[in-house]
Amino acid sequence: MPTVAIQMCSRGRRGTSVRPPLAFAGPLIAGALLSACGSSEAPAIAVTVRTADVVRAAANAVTVSPLPGTIDASAATQISFLGAHETKVSDVHVVGSSSGVHAGRIEAYSTGTGESFLPDKPFAPTEHVTVTARVTVGASAATVRTSFTIGTLAPVSQAEFPNIRGSAADIQRYVSAPSLTPSIVRVTTAAQPGATAGDFFLAPYQGAGSPGPMIVNQSGDLVWFHPLPTGDSATNFRPQRYDGRTVLTWWQGRVLQLGFGQGEDEIYNTSYQPIAHVSAGNGYHADLHEFLLTPQGTAWIDAFDPVDVNLASTGGPPDGVVTDSVIEEIDIKTGLVMWEWHALGHIPLRDSYTPMAHTPTHYWDYAHINSIDPSVAGQLLLSSRSTSTIFDIDMHTGGFEWRIGGKYSSFKRGPGTHFYWQHDAAWQPGGLISVFDNGSTPPHEKQSRGLLLDPHIKTKTVTLVKQFTNPKATLLASSQGDLLNLGDGNWLMGYGGLPNFTEYNSSGAVLFDATLGPDVQDFRTYIAPWSGRPTTRPAIAAEAGSDSAVTVEASWNGATAVGAWRVLAGSSKASLAPVKTVVKAGFETQITLNTTAPYVAATALDAYGRALATSATIHR
Repeated sequence: MPTVAIQMCSRGRRGTSVRPPLAFAGPLIAGALLSACGSSEAPAIAVTVRTADVVRAAANAVTVSPLPGTIDASAATQISFLGAHETKVSDVHVVGSSSGVHAGRIEAYSTGTGESFLPDKPFAPTEHVTVTARVTVGASAATVRTSFTIGTLAPVSQAEFPNIRGSAADIQRYVSAPSLTPSIVRVTTAAQPGATAGDFFLAPYQGAGSPGPMIVNQSGDLVWFHPLPTGDSATNFRPQRYDGRTVLTWWQGRVLQLGFGQGEDEIYNTSYQPIAHVSAGNGYHADLHEFLLTPQGTAWIDAFDPVDVNLASTGGPPDGVVTDSVIEEIDIKTGLVMWEWHALGHIPLRDSYTPMAHTPTHYWDYAHINSIDPSVAGQLLLSSRSTSTIFDIDMHTGGFEWRIGGKYSSFKRGPGTHFYWQHDAAWQPGGLISVFDNGSTPPHEKQSRGLLLDPHIKTKTVTLVKQFTNPKATLLASSQGDLLNLGDGNWLMGYGGLPNFTEYNSSGAVLFDATLGPDVQDFRTYIAPWSGRPTTRPAIAAEAGSDSAVTVEASWNGATAVGAWRVLAGSSKASLAPVKTVVKAGFETQITLNTTAPYVAATALDAYGRALATSATIHR
């Protein structure tokens, strides 16, 4: 029986990963299928079928992870079979060159697009693993194969970046909510005509103030803050969609001096309650750089994996350590790994601009993938900071279709298109690509820039469509940052390692500008309409002044519908009566009363004067 190469096409957009079943109207040879998918590169999976069964085998096309040729798969890896809907896996045969045959169980993805084989025991470091399996969809069947090598993990130093504490004047403090102490937000250019409506989603860390997810309005007033446990930070805080509803998502964990994070990804509802957690699979820890949900109920995440590598061929030590970048698509409901990719074996070591390092807190982070954007035709757009390159990765082979930037760009770059140590590469309408060009560490530019690039696939040239720089200050961000298309011609740029964030119109004029406290960092900045209703009660504090004067402070962390506060007072908790109503002013509203009543409470009212919730009653 001949071996026929099968590749599955898919169609999607930013934030999606769509894999429809293939449909054919008659006999189709493998070469025609590859052409239809827009790729001349042979796929990684070999499917053995009878010639007459080519059409049925094509319906069963799958991608098996770890991808063939992976050189540092995890000893705890599962074997992932990702394909069309109703894909079923059987007769899995897994053999390690030193650990022998591996038994295990098969678990299905909630998406119905495949299954994973979970071995009963781990693999051995450095051994070679071969896999064969039978894949069926209805009456069609095919045999699929992959092989890979297990890596040897290097010890991971848990040393964190030292915190720069800053000044107490740069911390928000509230009498009614003393546990909320985030960084201040200073608006330096108020929203101009044409500015995008919505609240800002920030995750400050470093500098003064507590780290944690934070929402502020366009006046810089706090809307919601979620303080984190000591030692934890958050990144990538934003609203997304999950199970057909709006949710809040972020990464949470420890930021290590090695240059990556160890944690997990959080999903909260609009009442600020946790509804799901996403952990990295195959023994890894979720990293801080990406957490992207899809309409199919999956999540794209990244992980960093320091492994032992012989670097003698590159002029390094034979016992070197390289920090590999790992990309995973996770089935949120089951936690299964649906697809996995490693930079090692796909991005050459020679591409790196980062000097080799081998100390307990600094391994050679040669690629440093810091953003993921699923695109059409089963491909991913990846930003590799350490190579100053944007890669277009074929999900089925793991190889790149092309790359922009770096030492070996596939494109001739026009004026203004060079970027360095970049972040947040993303597909834009019309095949354009946006990216935040740090231009720093070491500095190659005077200012960090937001770039919109036009890659011409046929001519292999890339041109600059537009760029964004802040005219008010010279801002050169050494790390992090993002450029967000707001969909109305405006763009929001967060400066990551600097505390600034700015909205620009399509011509580059500043529509809004603000900054967190000095030395505060915020990996990415987002803006969106937001409506939240917490399950907690409003908070209240009261201080007695001279004679009958009383000052009451009222707040309700995360409540967006509050328009006014009604203060209640009485001689007992059971005899409270309204004494004053005032319009809400900022996160915490201060109300001055003249009363001798010993007990007070506050009721939050909406814009129509309807009661939303009442605080606890306190003795003043």
